[in-house]
Amino acid sequence: MSRIRLSVHENRLRDPARVTQQMYEDFLERDGRGWVAQIDGVTVAFSYANRLDGSIWALFVDPEHEGMGLAKHLLELATAWLFELGFAQVTLSTGAGTRAEAFYVRQGWTRQASPADEVAFTLDRGGVDGFPVNATQHPR
Repeated sequence: MSRIRLSVHENRLRDPARVTQQMYEDFLERDGRGWVAQIDGVTVAFSYANRLDGSIWALFVDPEHEGMGLAKHLLELATAWLFELGFAQVTLSTGAGTRAEAFYVRQGWTRQASPADEVAFTLDRGGVDGFPVNATQHPR
């Protein structure tokens, strides 16, 4: 996941040390759940949902595998899981003026007031009827 996170062209980490291996592990074992997309046994996209606050903590696709619908499917799985936990609304944030911002708008998310360099989004439970929930949790 770290390899993919550090390979993206937008929403780059200003300080890669801010996201540690321990954080990835915590979201799998304690604070949430993660899903991956693999091609030929290689992880090419991932998503993490935060069970503590009902947010999407991460959604990233290896730049060489963009445009395949992976992000949309992983986002659907993560939001459906959070709604199953009882959250009425899911939140996330992304960089302003990025392709990710446009992606979330296309997926039906609602922009919220946020700082100029970041955009916050929400998705209400009613916006995800019919999302599939048949993926396997990322193995540890």
